[in-house]
Amino acid sequence: MKDAAPQTFYLSDYTPFGYEVRDVALRFVLSPSATRVHSRITFAPNPAASDKTFFLHGEQLKLIRAAINGAEVTPNITPEGLTCDVPDSEFVWEAEVEIAPAENTALEGLYMSNGMYCTQCEAEGFRKITYYPDRPDVMSTFTVRIESDLPIMLSNGNPGETGAGYAEWHDPWPKPAYLFALVAGDLVGHADTFTTKSGNQVDLNIWVRPGDEDKCAFGMQALKDSMKWDEDVYGREYDLNTFNIVAVDDFNMGAMENKGLNIFNSSCVLASPATSTDANFERIEAIIAHEYFHNWTGNRITCRDWFQLCLKEGLTVFRDAQFTSDMRGEAVKRIHDVIELRARQFPEDQGPLSHPVRPEQFQEINNFYTATVYEKGAEVIGMLKRLVGDDAYAKALDLYFDRHDGQACTIEDWLTVFEDATGRDLAQFKRWYSQSGTPRLSVTDSYQDGTYTLTFKQSTPPTPGQMVKDPKVIPIAVGLLGPNGDEVQPTVTLEMTDAEQSFAFDGLGSKPIPSILRGFSAPVVLDRDTSAEERAFLLAHDTDPFNRWEANRELARTTLIAMIRDDAAPDEAWLEGLERVITDTTLDANYRALMMSGPSQSELAQTLHEMGITPDPDAIWTASDRLGQTMAERWEAHLPGLLAESTVTEAYRPDSHQAGQRALGAAVLALQTRLDRGASARAQFETADNMTLQLSALTCLVRSGNDEEALSSFAAQWKDDRLVMDKWFGMQIAATLPDRAADRAKALTEHPAFDWKNPNRFRAVFGSLSMNHAGFHRADGASYDLLADWLITLDDKNPQTTARMCSAFQTWKRYDAGRKAKMQAALERIQGKDGLSRDTAEMVGRILS
Repeated sequence: MKDAAPQTFYLSDYTPFGYEVRDVALRFVLSPSATRVHSRITFAPNPAASDKTFFLHGEQLKLIRAAINGAEVTPNITPEGLTCDVPDSEFVWEAEVEIAPAENTALEGLYMSNGMYCTQCEAEGFRKITYYPDRPDVMSTFTVRIESDLPIMLSNGNPGETGAGYAEWHDPWPKPAYLFALVAGDLVGHADTFTTKSGNQVDLNIWVRPGDEDKCAFGMQALKDSMKWDEDVYGREYDLNTFNIVAVDDFNMGAMENKGLNIFNSSCVLASPATSTDANFERIEAIIAHEYFHNWTGNRITCRDWFQLCLKEGLTVFRDAQFTSDMRGEAVKRIHDVIELRARQFPEDQGPLSHPVRPEQFQEINNFYTATVYEKGAEVIGMLKRLVGDDAYAKALDLYFDRHDGQACTIEDWLTVFEDATGRDLAQFKRWYSQSGTPRLSVTDSYQDGTYTLTFKQSTPPTPGQMVKDPKVIPIAVGLLGPNGDEVQPTVTLEMTDAEQSFAFDGLGSKPIPSILRGFSAPVVLDRDTSAEERAFLLAHDTDPFNRWEANRELARTTLIAMIRDDAAPDEAWLEGLERVITDTTLDANYRALMMSGPSQSELAQTLHEMGITPDPDAIWTASDRLGQTMAERWEAHLPGLLAESTVTEAYRPDSHQAGQRALGAAVLALQTRLDRGASARAQFETADNMTLQLSALTCLVRSGNDEEALSSFAAQWKDDRLVMDKWFGMQIAATLPDRAADRAKALTEHPAFDWKNPNRFRAVFGSLSMNHAGFHRADGASYDLLADWLITLDDKNPQTTARMCSAFQTWKRYDAGRKAKMQAALERIQGKDGLSRDTAEMVGRILS
């Protein structure tokens, strides 16, 4: 039997809650199947609210008792919550409910992970813990008592009284319920301290399962680096006496910024050279920074409602990107961010899941934790900073913190701060928050009598629910290069506000070569007819590292499209220019490694689709493979020297310098494997003393098809390390030949170590399958059917992970009729499941629309 049609929530319908919450006291008596939660909450009528209905959210709760001012009451209970008659003055609400954490496989609210109690309350998980106005604009202080025989019991804020079988915590800073956290278990702490700039000593702990103590040191240093950076760059100091991080194996997200008690997916905090790659270390550093930075941009100032999610997430992603740029290098970080944006957010913007950075409606808020809210939201902050300048940005942020500390805010509040601090009118800029889709920016140029003119046109294609788009404010960073490669016009930011606009540069002796959209100054698609010669010139001479990389990427894309369409040979001039770059030892090794990586196969499919050509995944794979073989054969003489140059002889460090050397080595090893059928990769695999080298070698062996012995050896070595085994599951599906990907994924679902209820393991298999472009789009539909089968199975247990994994199908309409029909059938089969969750129903419905 199908569920009733889900309710749609609209931004325009916002009204404040009818009651203020003065304070909250919670008592937990923990039990796997019968936890008792006692709540004592002081309410008072909210003078700003006209609707005084007393409604408390509550789902899957067994109400034992409810009382108002000590007198028992019988509220009206529905599956969504309860209502009750209440006094028209301040009153105390008390309730006792029973919940079953061990049965909570959705991993929302209070649940258990390998004997550990933990919570996940964002976005709407607190309503599965007790009855409460579970909305972000209701903020209060919390006092918590936890009763259990477990040795470690944690909650938000500062520790209070402890004794045999109990621990108390008090958070003095008002917060919404989504920031509530509780953890209890048999845990070991990795302790340290941090002294703030005002002299307050903060006790720091990373809590892990016994046996993981040796994987905490890097995470702790990343936390201390983040605390120091936020003081130095944003003037934000930590505000409690304690900061705790807990590593949890079963977690739907990467991490959660609960006030003073951050809960992390184990994969996002545990690290060691033997078990973690350089990419893992960088990701852990960034995620720890992100969650810590939320203390001010998300906790001290939160969002009024979930439509404002980008207010905290976009700003905090931008802040963590700044942090990583300072820690590891701005140019490489910017390129990685744009690769990620184009791989995840651009397809979202261009398909049925398109939505504005601030959505105007939703059915299930969990489905809006998207690349558009996070990554595009961060790009909007970056554009704003570029437009107003560094000093004005710093002034506006100080005003934001001073004006809105302790409040639940909106995008309007955020933009008003900038208007007040800078005197600018940001009404047009606000369209970046309200209009969906990726703008396309076309450009033509002319030169006459020493004046060079660039003419831009902007347009945004129609998206679901928004057929007509108004012009946006687009900051376009431009530099001009002379015929000898000298910079005749340093970078200047042009501010485009009209649908068509021209900008002139005077006093030039000859027509320059333009370098447009430097640093990727706006999240747009740049359309410009340029010759291969001009791109080669920029590859050789551009002083902007992003645009130099972009010129190379465009040359690679043009070559691959010609190979796919016309069976053309690779562009010799481009390969010659790229050869000069990758052998230039004055360039950063990480940057050279990025230069060797071309457009993804999914990106090529999107390019063909935009050209009006139906993409053939098999043809795309064949062209990409043939180009890789050509590179290997052409650069054969250079490869041994490049491998030697990339060899690190010092003790392992996960810093940017060593990581760059290993990244270059991995790119070179992939080419060398094509020539020696894996001999070099096998030698590296057998001698590797860190996970980066071991996994890159294993990946090459899988791609070469000479992998069975190495895969077995790796599994035998790491069978007891769950995070390394996630790598083993995922890598072999992502790297295998396309015609084997579905079969390999199916075989791995039958492996004894495949725990489909664990989000990390499920994503390792099916996330990797969806990223193997030609393998996922195998013409017989085997991958589509396999994923649909497992999503139908998973939906009953974990709707959040199910719904997010449905996005693998979001580009289904761009392929040929046979593949489209098979994907549509798979989606309709998911949609037809009895009792389909709200999360998955909304996602599938939007994808099919």
